Amino acid sequence: MKFKLLAVFLLVGAASAQEKLAIADHVPAAPSTHNFWNTENKIDFSIFAGQLAADAITTQRGLSSGFREMNPLMRPLVTRGAAGQATASALSFGAGLGTVYLLHVTHHYRAERITLRLILAGEGALVGHNIALIRGRP
Repeated sequence: MKFKLLAVFLLVGAASAQEKLAIADHVPAAPSTHNFWNTENKIDFSIFAGQLAADAITTQRGLSSGFREMNPLMRPLVTRGAAGQATASALSFGAGLGTVYLLHVTHHYRAERITLRLILAGEGALVGHNIALIRGRP
C-alpha cells in the first residue's frame, strides 16, 4: 500500500509540474533571460530527487530479496550497501542536473525541458518496475 501511495504521489507531482497553458487573451512579456533555477526546474529537480530516493530504497530492498542490479555501471556501487547506494544516487542526480544545465547554458531551452521530462519519466518507470518486481509482478 505504501508503494502504491508513493507511486501516486510521484505521478501527481510530475503531472502538476507540467507547463500551464497561457490564456490567449493575456500572454505575459517574455523575460530577456531565462533563469535556470526557476520554479519549474526547482519542482522538477525536487521530483527527481524524490524518485532517486524511491529508486534507492526499492533497489536495496530488491537486493536484500535476492534480486540483482541490472545496470552494470551502478552494480559495483549499489552492492556495497547504503553508502554505495547514496554514491550511485548522487552520481545519477549530478549526471541529470549536469546534462540539463549544459543544455541551458547552450541556450537549448526546449531541449532542456524535454530532457528533464524524459529523465523524470524514465526514473519513474524504473521505480515502478522495481516496485512491481518486489511485489512479485513482472
